[in-house]
Amino acid sequence: MPELPSVAVLGAGSWGTALALLLGKKGVQVALWARDARLAEDIRREGQNPRYLPGFALSSSVCPTSDITEAVREAEVLVFAVPAGALREVASAVRESLPSARLVISAAKGLEADGSRPSQVLQAELGEGCGNIVVLSGPNLALELAREIPTATVVASASPDAAKEAQTLLMHPSFRVYTNHDVTGVELGGALKNVLAIGAGISDGMGFGDNSKAAFITRGLAEMVRLGVALGAEERTFMGLSGVGDLFATAASHLSRNWRVGYGLAQGKPLAQILQELKQVAEGVPTTFAVCGLAERLGIEMPIAHTIRAVLDGRLNPRDAIRELMLRTPKEEWWTA
Repeated sequence: MPELPSVAVLGAGSWGTALALLLGKKGVQVALWARDARLAEDIRREGQNPRYLPGFALSSSVCPTSDITEAVREAEVLVFAVPAGALREVASAVRESLPSARLVISAAKGLEADGSRPSQVLQAELGEGCGNIVVLSGPNLALELAREIPTATVVASASPDAAKEAQTLLMHPSFRVYTNHDVTGVELGGALKNVLAIGAGISDGMGFGDNSKAAFITRGLAEMVRLGVALGAEERTFMGLSGVGDLFATAASHLSRNWRVGYGLAQGKPLAQILQELKQVAEGVPTTFAVCGLAERLGIEMPIAHTIRAVLDGRLNPRDAIRELMLRTPKEEWWTA
């Protein structure tokens, strides 16, 4: 792979734009694909993403387009930065345009309705010709990444060489990249933390304190580990950047869309109104339902996830949900329900 490969970033939301911004600063030729032709034209005209990441000038090496075939035609690396629910459709759209050798990076942090992980979706849709798949996850809020506030992330792949290639591509003075081999754990960490971020937002919206949030996050982490191990992930992965790291950032930051969902629910807003006001996908909402489905099929106890689902679908209000969790039958601590 050349030192500076050409890259197609598929998805021009805040996360995809932040990644394109970072790569452009390194001199990488980036095709930034936006589904909305008007948005692509606005980015081209203004030299920034006025809708999702205003105020950050993109390098001249970043070329916006709404033509997905054009975006991937010359790219040596594909970065999928679309919501998990749109990933299959986008992957299918580029399948016929792919050459045989390619590095594919998934930056999606969610699950499909049946629990499929992004790497599984990409493998199914792109087939053997997609090259090596790498997954990216960590405490990486898009706005902070754009501001070059120091952070770290992890890239995981079944191929150590592919992980190292992605590491080299993404490393930046403000973005430290680690490698991992546990693809399942890294993906699940990035998805499951969004569920818990909704609960953290509810806690803050109810006016609870640091004790409450600390207890909630800790017990939520136990559920992440329990489900992850059952699905083949390594427990220690959840103690890393895609687990504890991403969970801490997303559950604590008011920049987090998922936190804002929970906060809005605690304020009594209808879910539909909250999502409309966000104007971007909050991955934790569909992921909550997917996670609960997985837990039920596998017989894994996840009372926090199930309670958040009950709030999302209107069966419980936030105050009653907290009461139900607090009054559950007493348990031992270590990874039990």
